[in-house]
Amino acid sequence: MGTLSLQCVLLMSTVGSSPIEDVPRDRVDLIEVNHFHDDQGRLVFDQVIFYEWSPEKGRHQVQAWRLLKSAHQKPRRDYRTGDYVATWLDGETLREVRASTIRETWTQYDPELVEREHLAKEKRKDLAKVRSPLPKPVETADPSTPSTEVAKN
Repeated sequence: MGTLSLQCVLLMSTVGSSPIEDVPRDRVDLIEVNHFHDDQGRLVFDQVIFYEWSPEKGRHQVQAWRLLKSAHQKPRRDYRTGDYVATWLDGETLREVRASTIRETWTQYDPELVEREHLAKEKRKDLAKVRSPLPKPVETADPSTPSTEVAKN
């Protein structure tokens, strides 16, 4: 099975196994797809950077970023709403981020790293936290109960 087919199956199984409201959804002001190249013009990595507008600073500031590991992670246009939508598996979590504006850049510096001079990484809002599912209760035997009674339960 091809890599893309396998990723689609994995994505569909993830969506089918968890309620849609468990998908963390974020809205940002700007999504940047950045292609960072070294001094010789070789691609180092691709990343997606999520920005919010700061009225106090009069500029966009990084809220979060993720490495772009495959082409299907690139934000796509949602023609129903006019938004750009990035949907991907973020670890084991299906995540969605929307923005009305997108830009694509090719740089020989890392914009996310440079933005730390304007807003420290620790002060960023970041994306919505994942609500962890409630743990299933684990049945444990009472140490004072004889093992024959535990087997009956």
